[in-house]
Amino acid sequence: MTPRPLSAIVLAAGEGTRMRSSRPKPLHLLCGRAMVLYVLDSLTGCDVGRAVVVVGHGAERVTKKLLDASPDVHLEFVEQSVQRGTGDAVGVALTAFSPDELDDADADVLVLPGDTPLLRAETVAALVAEHHATDAACTLLTARVDDPTGYGRVVRGRDDRVERIVEHRDATEEQLAIDEVNTSIYCFRTSVLGPALRRISPENSQGEYYLTDVVEVLAAAGYRVSAVAAQDPADTQGVNDRLQLAAAEAELRRRTNEAWMRKGVTMVDPGRTYVDATVTLAPDVTLFPDTILQGACVIGAGAELGPNTRLVDCVVGAGAVVENTVGRDAEVGAGAHLGPFAVLEPGSTVADGARPGPFYTAVSS
Repeated sequence: MTPRPLSAIVLAAGEGTRMRSSRPKPLHLLCGRAMVLYVLDSLTGCDVGRAVVVVGHGAERVTKKLLDASPDVHLEFVEQSVQRGTGDAVGVALTAFSPDELDDADADVLVLPGDTPLLRAETVAALVAEHHATDAACTLLTARVDDPTGYGRVVRGRDDRVERIVEHRDATEEQLAIDEVNTSIYCFRTSVLGPALRRISPENSQGEYYLTDVVEVLAAAGYRVSAVAAQDPADTQGVNDRLQLAAAEAELRRRTNEAWMRKGVTMVDPGRTYVDATVTLAPDVTLFPDTILQGACVIGAGAELGPNTRLVDCVVGAGAVVENTVGRDAEVGAGAHLGPFAVLEPGSTVADGARPGPFYTAVSS
C-alpha cells in the first residue's frame, strides 16, 4: 500500500518575550542543542517528506542554525513578517505548497509548535496513526492533566468526536471540569486546511487568527475531528520562560543519561552528571559526580572522568583518568592520568600515558 504523502509545518516565528532574551526563542539551548531541533527530531518516527519552518523574529539566525544542523528531514523556510496568530502562521506556511499539493485529498500535514522540545517521535507517530485509522480531516494531540488551568479544553460530542476547543477564559463551569487539553499539535488532511483557514476570523481579544478555531470550522462542516491523548503529558509541554526551559532541560538530561547508561556508561550519581546531547561516550566510561561534558566531546572506552570536571569540545582517549579538571578544545591521550586541579587550554594536548601531576596547566604548542 502506497503511504500517504506527509509534510510538516513547524511554527518558529515567535519572539518569546517571556524569555527576556535577545536570542530567538526557538534557538534557546537545551543539553547543548537549539530547542527547535528537538521538535524536528520528533518527526523521525514518520515518513515526513519535508518540513516547512515558519520563521519571524530573528529569521536569519533561525534559518542558518537549522541549515547548519543538517537535520534528517528536508527543510524549507517561509517568513511570517507580522505575527498575527497561529492560524495566520499556518496560512503563510501553506504558500510553500503547490496548488496540486494543496488539493491532494490523500496528503496530510503535521502542525507543531517550535517550543515543545520534549515531544517524542513515538508520540507523533501515534498521532499520525490515529489520524489514518479514523480517516479524520483533523486529529489533535491532547493531554490529560491534573491541573488544566490556563489550557484550552477539548470538547467532545457524539461518537466521541471533537467538536471544538474552548479557551480557559471562555469555558463554562462544566467545561472547566474537563481534564483533556489541547497541545497545539495537529495532523490535518491538507486539502481541507486551506479552506478552513479562510473561514476563521481575528475577532477576538488579541485580534489574531487562532488555529484552534479551525477545529470548530471543520466539525461544524461535518468533517470528522479526532483526538489522541499523549501517553506522557510531559511530552507536550511548551517552553515559554526560563523556568520552563530549566524544567525541560532537566527532563532531557534525565533521558540522555538513561540512554547512555543503557549503552554501558556508568554514572555514579546521574542526578549530578551533565552530558550534552552532542557528546559521544564509549562503553565502560565512568562519570563521577559533578562531571559536565559539553559540545562535541568524545570520550574513549574505559575512561574515568570526575569528580568536579568540566570539559567542552574535548577528546579523551581510552583508559584515561581526568579528575578535578577544566578544559576546552583540548585532547587527552589514551591512558593519561590528569589532575587533580588541572587546566586544559584551547588547542592543548596531553600525550598518551602522561601523568603530569596536580595543578598542571596544558598549553597549546
